[in-house]
Amino acid sequence: MSTRPITAVPAGPAPSRLPQTWCEDLISINDLGPSGVTSVLDLASLMKARPADFRGALAGKQLVMFFEKPSLRTRLTFEAGITSLGGHAFFVDQTASRIDARESLSDIAHNLERWVDGIVLRTFAHATVTGMAEHAGIPVINALSELEHPCQALADYLTLQEKFGDLHHVKLAYVGDGNNVAHSLMLAAACTGSTIRVATPEGYGPNPEILKQAKKIASSTGASVQVMHDVQKAVSGADAIYTDVWASMGQEGEADQRKQIFGGFQVTEKLFVSAAPHAVFMHCLPAHRGEEVTADVIDSSRSVVFDQAENRLHVQKAILLMLLGGVDANDQLGRDAARSVSTVGPRGPVSGKKPRRVHA
Repeated sequence: MSTRPITAVPAGPAPSRLPQTWCEDLISINDLGPSGVTSVLDLASLMKARPADFRGALAGKQLVMFFEKPSLRTRLTFEAGITSLGGHAFFVDQTASRIDARESLSDIAHNLERWVDGIVLRTFAHATVTGMAEHAGIPVINALSELEHPCQALADYLTLQEKFGDLHHVKLAYVGDGNNVAHSLMLAAACTGSTIRVATPEGYGPNPEILKQAKKIASSTGASVQVMHDVQKAVSGADAIYTDVWASMGQEGEADQRKQIFGGFQVTEKLFVSAAPHAVFMHCLPAHRGEEVTADVIDSSRSVVFDQAENRLHVQKAILLMLLGGVDANDQLGRDAARSVSTVGPRGPVSGKKPRRVHA
């Protein structure tokens, strides 16, 4: 049996209010913005340190999860997360067909909003997530699309915050395919005021629009977001080196071709020589040892991949609590100031439920 160190948690009073959130759905890191990302990370840290304080915070809340792609971490952390908060999750396996194969997204959304309190989608097309959010009168969470993976990036930055403290001083190097994970990492880096350098083969860089959005946010937070093709330059002095599979789900037919193209972007011990001495290795998993990363790196003491995986649970618990409203969460924490965590932010009242759409 493996063991891990237990971090002591300083005693202190439970918060009288939960942090504000400024989004009705979590489709993109952009929906949160810098303040929202900070709120999620702060709440996730608190919930991780003191889980007992939040038992029953989502009592009676129900979540439905539609997954078009296989999942280990995403499914189990959402299910375990809402269960630990007193709620319940229903899983719908959509790996055999797309969500909207039998009915329109609009019809599905209008059914779901009358039965449950939130929707989690893991899809191929990003338009499926945005379409559901457009029609549903309840929060929609992007659990992965071909454009973004916001829950993963938030867990990754929680991990970096735990390892290095102030994220403004953290330098992350991402090496490999400019995919959905890279997109969300760029936006998260911009929101936290940190530095990210993304190194990809030519023709495999991140979406230009995502890069534009990240740079716009970075201009207000002091972050640095750079995209390049020079791996050594990207990892120079980095606090962490991150990679992902070279062929994502749905790209299996390109796997052999991508192995040839991405060969020079493998993360090895030799590559770590250029990083900071304390640098850690990161991967969203599942990993292909011998392809994007060597076994001696991912299985070494510098690897934090299982810390990242653990933090998926805590980040998603925070997201669920903030989006689904956390009815009586303050009472659950021993506060009698309010019977709801509803707050008023720049976009108006946020009570965990969007106004129900008026159907034509």
